[in-house]
Amino acid sequence: MKIKLYQIDAFTEQVFGGNPAAVCILDEWLSDTLMQQIAGENNLAETAFVVKSAENFEIRWFTPTVEVDLCGHATLAAAHVLFHYYNYPTNLINFYSTRSGLLRVTKGSDGLTLDFPTDTFEEVDTPEVLVRAFGKRPEKAFKGKTDYLLLYTAQQDIEAMQPDLGLVATVGGRGVIVSAPGIEVDFVSRFFAPQAGIDEDPVTGSAHTTLTPVWSEKLGKKVLSAQQLSKRRGSLKCEFLGDRVKITGKAVTYLVGEIEI
Repeated sequence: MKIKLYQIDAFTEQVFGGNPAAVCILDEWLSDTLMQQIAGENNLAETAFVVKSAENFEIRWFTPTVEVDLCGHATLAAAHVLFHYYNYPTNLINFYSTRSGLLRVTKGSDGLTLDFPTDTFEEVDTPEVLVRAFGKRPEKAFKGKTDYLLLYTAQQDIEAMQPDLGLVATVGGRGVIVSAPGIEVDFVSRFFAPQAGIDEDPVTGSAHTTLTPVWSEKLGKKVLSAQQLSKRRGSLKCEFLGDRVKITGKAVTYLVGEIEI
């Protein structure tokens, strides 16, 4: 069996930036075991698998170790592949996930825009294990459907983070977002998910379904600029629409190849 493989750098305008994702466009679903093996072999933060279904595309995402409920950068990458290599005829692609529902991607002059459901979250007391893991108590902590979000005072706090990943992995869920006001943008963040097989994710679109409503309320703005401060960096424009969040970024192709199984 041969499967076409695309590797796309998402939330960046240049190769070697943003967050790399693998994309496989399938005629029909492979077994869960095989998709997990492919994702493990790719050894990227996410591999997206896509199957055409009526007017939509069904989509699933796998880290090297687990299937996840939602992934922004791999959805952006999948849309990039469909627009650039499959000649998708309109500027709107509807993806459907059994875990996250309807996910829209629109192609515009400023890039690709994800339309995702806003995360459901609540303010919580910071787990002491996370205070120890990050070496500093945050101003506030929130717990979303899959992630913790810790808010700090300054961008320098986020840049200096060297968390104890062994401790981070003990809190369960998918991962931990750390965030603060930005110097050149409205807010900055980083994302750590050792419990999902990703020590630090370069740019996490789905984390911005939590970050956007939080910062929208704090700053009194609906449209916000954001950067994720991993080594590869990533730039995003976010818009809070109540029960939905729009996240805009660009994507570039790094590799087109073929898997032989």
